[in-house]
Amino acid sequence: MHIHNLSEDNSILNSFISEIRDIDLQNDRMRFRRNVERIGEVLCYEMSKTLAYASKTITTPLGQSHTKLCSNEIVLCSILRAGLPLHNGLLNYFDGADNAFISAYRYHKSNTESFEIVVEYLACPNLEGKTLILADPMLATGQSMVATFEALKPFGTPKDIHLISVIGAQDGVDLVASHFSENSHLWIAAIDSTLSDKGYIVPGLGDAGDLSFGKKLQQ
Repeated sequence: MHIHNLSEDNSILNSFISEIRDIDLQNDRMRFRRNVERIGEVLCYEMSKTLAYASKTITTPLGQSHTKLCSNEIVLCSILRAGLPLHNGLLNYFDGADNAFISAYRYHKSNTESFEIVVEYLACPNLEGKTLILADPMLATGQSMVATFEALKPFGTPKDIHLISVIGAQDGVDLVASHFSENSHLWIAAIDSTLSDKGYIVPGLGDAGDLSFGKKLQQ
């Protein structure tokens, strides 16, 4: 797998990452969602440089312009619910893409720290020969990304696979690298070194879904 860690180079992306990490700013849900969306736009722009392009002639009021436009058939797939702001950022750039959505969550047996990933809802177009972009803002253990890809396999074999995350842990990066082909790509804004005992990224930022949409009902 090709790993593109954008934090290795200084850019305005650092500002967006610092704001979503900042506990003093996280109470502003709209600001948090917008920053995740902007991070998605930056990652999407960098990823677009690796896609296929074909020549096209555009007629203007004063003549003709020759350019090259992306020729990939793209499917954006986000993991609900935390992936929605990131999905919006990708869709801002790939506005003609098809879309898939999947619910994947951690199921803790008997309230233990160990968990399994449960996939329930899935809506997906045909993936055969397409460019699949899997988006999940937090790449912690990597199990959600792997489970999502397994669930998508009946829909066809993509030509290209790109994973997009905001913040990951090195353990999660290593896991997805071992499960996806060497020709796949991971685009990520920051990689942190460790996971907590409960499988959360440290220092990370907390629960991206809760920060975007409010806390889940505790049962």
